[in-house]
Amino acid sequence: MILIQPSIDPVIISLGFVDIRWYSMAYILAFIFGSILIKQLNRKSNNLLANSQIDNFFIWAVLGVIIGGRIGYVLFYQIKLFYLEPFYIFEIWKGGMSFHGGLIGIIFAIYFFSLKNNIKFFYLSDLVSIVAPIGLLLGRISNFINTELYGRVTDFPLAIIYPQIDNNPRHPSQLYEAFFEGVILFIILFFYFNKNLNKNITGNASALFLIFYSVFRFTIEFLREPDLQLGLFFNYFSMGQILCIPLIFAGLIILLRR
Repeated sequence: MILIQPSIDPVIISLGFVDIRWYSMAYILAFIFGSILIKQLNRKSNNLLANSQIDNFFIWAVLGVIIGGRIGYVLFYQIKLFYLEPFYIFEIWKGGMSFHGGLIGIIFAIYFFSLKNNIKFFYLSDLVSIVAPIGLLLGRISNFINTELYGRVTDFPLAIIYPQIDNNPRHPSQLYEAFFEGVILFIILFFYFNKNLNKNITGNASALFLIFYSVFRFTIEFLREPDLQLGLFFNYFSMGQILCIPLIFAGLIILLRR
């Protein structure tokens, strides 16, 4: 059975001078739910962080994700356009965020916030890793609504036709990623957290996040339409897949060293 993508306006509401979009709402909800869940996880871990510290950290996290995500998108996916129009990097309203760039940004945010507040880096990064799939889930659903990052043409029974693109049945790759990088990854990390709650182990949740996210993303990218401006490297791998490879090794190194 071939499904048709439902027609959903990417703009939730227009206030005239500003549009409230599903994509921006996904970021807002992800940070709100993430903050609430981190406080609950921290409480189970004997309150090593004060609630005020968690609230302050999320200001750092927002800046890290947005700045890193934007710079990463431009450098990884639009470098030619950046050479022609350097100020394009500041035009966030035109869209374009990179997960890998956002990841680098939030790692810097965690590092400097931990240093400033005398907090264990891996304790905070573990908490962030466990809630990160919430943002991935909401973000991929927003990608589906925006008709972006759609899949390749297929005869798969659950294919979806994107009328704004063409009449070919395609993999709903955004929904695949929402399920595996959002739902499944959250279940894995949440289960790990509860199983090892009293073992005082830090770093492993961060490592598992890097490994499982990268494996899921790397695999699903084979079903996703390549970025038009980049195509495939070696006629086989996308930029997203190439960026996932060092994350897998980083996760394995953290596991081995911890």
